[in-house]
Amino acid sequence: MSVRLKLTLSYAGFLMVAGGLLLATVWVFLLRYVPDRSSFGPGPFNPTRSDLADAFTPRAVQALAFLLVLGLVGGWFLSGRMLAPLTRITRATRRAATGSLSHRIELEGRRDEFRELADSFDAMLARLEAHVAEQQRFAANASHELRTPLAITQTLLDVARRDPDRDVGELLDRLQVVNTRAIDLTEALLLLSRADQRSFSPEPVDLSLLAEDATETLLPLAVRYGVTLEPSGDPAATAGSPTLLLQMATNLVHNAIVHNLPDHGTVWVSTRAEPGAAVLAVENTGEELSPQLVSTLVEPFRRGADRLRADHSDPSDHSDHPDHSRVGLGLAIVDRIVQAHDGTLTLEPRRGGGLRVTVRLPAA
Repeated sequence: MSVRLKLTLSYAGFLMVAGGLLLATVWVFLLRYVPDRSSFGPGPFNPTRSDLADAFTPRAVQALAFLLVLGLVGGWFLSGRMLAPLTRITRATRRAATGSLSHRIELEGRRDEFRELADSFDAMLARLEAHVAEQQRFAANASHELRTPLAITQTLLDVARRDPDRDVGELLDRLQVVNTRAIDLTEALLLLSRADQRSFSPEPVDLSLLAEDATETLLPLAVRYGVTLEPSGDPAATAGSPTLLLQMATNLVHNAIVHNLPDHGTVWVSTRAEPGAAVLAVENTGEELSPQLVSTLVEPFRRGADRLRADHSDPSDHSDHPDHSRVGLGLAIVDRIVQAHDGTLTLEPRRGGGLRVTVRLPAA
């Protein structure tokens, strides 16, 4: 049986029970006080209990029959009115199941349980639509980025096949650069997927130790770029994946180094503990950035103009840790890792040029 039919039968049954109790009350508390035989002599008609019972019983049956019909008809109408919002939600669910995520219920009326359910469903559809659109855009960009090194490799091989006298060493060097870029992109995509799936067990982590490890690892790269690293900070305890959080800190410091001034640039790395949060801040000098540009830096495959410098760097200089910034995924990976740890990522243009990145994670 449908819910509407169940509610209709419930309403009718409740009405029948209420009517039956009312009639029983009349019988018990009124008719039983009427004598069974008339105590008066011959004269005007004096009804006895039997007479009243004979007259009451048919009327009671008629009243119960009327209540039954009223309960079924009224219950069917009332249940239909009450379940109308649920019908709209069901239609929206069926449309969403076919792949149409742009539809919204937009239920009107006062805020009751159905309104809260419809609003929650609309919010879920909006998140799903945004997520699907992001995934489609990400897949298209990833396909394009992966196709580029493969196309370059194919072109180099075709040229080498047509020109057997070409310098093999130069060909191998260019193939190595292209292959390294493809490997970096693949590893970045895998890391991004791992962060999205939250496939890790939280462990106690001190952000200050991770920041120190990241700065020490990237110190040779900073020296090569003529950038000064200035780490400082206090213990900042949180919980999460040490591997992912170390990758987050490494990406932030690496991004600050390669997108700095050509020479004499500075990167400040600091950690601190706030009430309920562990904070990692990375700040670097560099060119003036507009707030509009800064707001797009966490999008996958988004590159600033100054990232061309990283694109032309020698991949062998830092092969131990993939250069995700060269494939436009450095800050995107940071953003996904922060989201996977229920934290917040804030990007702000630095006064005087450069970028300030602040990561806040729940305190352990």
